[in-house]
Amino acid sequence: MDVRLPIGLMFAGAGALLIAAGLLTDPAQLKLGLAGVNLDLVWGAALEAFGLGAIVLAVTGRRR
Repeated sequence: MDVRLPIGLMFAGAGALLIAAGLLTDPAQLKLGLAGVNLDLVWGAALEAFGLGAIVLAVTGRRR
């Protein structure tokens, strides 16, 4: 059983939620920001990249 697809979907979904939260949150409301960096956007992008990478690996692994 290949777990890359469900894990990739889970991380991509969580990344999308964090990116949406980062875009919709007013920067003045954020208390956890280093030098004006929106941590929700940064970690959302990281989770999205990992999730999409896992999905790509799962799809290409099935073709072999």
